[in-house]
Amino acid sequence: MTRQQAIDQFVEIAVAEIGTREEGGNNCGAEIRAYQSATWLKPDPWAWCAAFVCWVMMKWLISKEVCELLSLKDQPAVEKFRCRDATAFGFEKWALKRNIKIYPETELAKKGDIVVFDFSHIGIVTEDQVIGIKTIKTVDGNTNGKGDRDSVSGDGVWAKERKKDLVKSLIRIL
Repeated sequence: MTRQQAIDQFVEIAVAEIGTREEGGNNCGAEIRAYQSATWLKPDPWAWCAAFVCWVMMKWLISKEVCELLSLKDQPAVEKFRCRDATAFGFEKWALKRNIKIYPETELAKKGDIVVFDFSHIGIVTEDQVIGIKTIKTVDGNTNGKGDRDSVSGDGVWAKERKKDLVKSLIRIL
């Protein structure tokens, strides 16, 4: 598996979840609980944008080829590596501890980057940002079709196009 194939696989896992919606109340539903189960926290009605990214990473790391690319030799190494933080800003701390590249908002976003937004939100970049374009395309959990993100108005997994000036950092695993 090439680096690009692994990045494509990461994004494909996220994109396949577009359309997943909360059920039975705010921050509720079987799929939302599955996302939340990928974190350290007990599933409950809490904001789940970071949990969605944790879940995508967990599914991605099932691939032996991806693990080989990341030099993760066995399941304990995978579990030690993967992020389980339920907060957007916690992903930066996770990346720092693992010497994973964190880029400032001035860097062009690349497909497969984990994007941390200034407003305590997180998503996965689905396309390379083009020079001169001031937006990035992402897949986010706990957001909605209007562009809002919070535990009150977020209702599912959506494809988004967000202004680049909302970016706090970009985490590039590969």
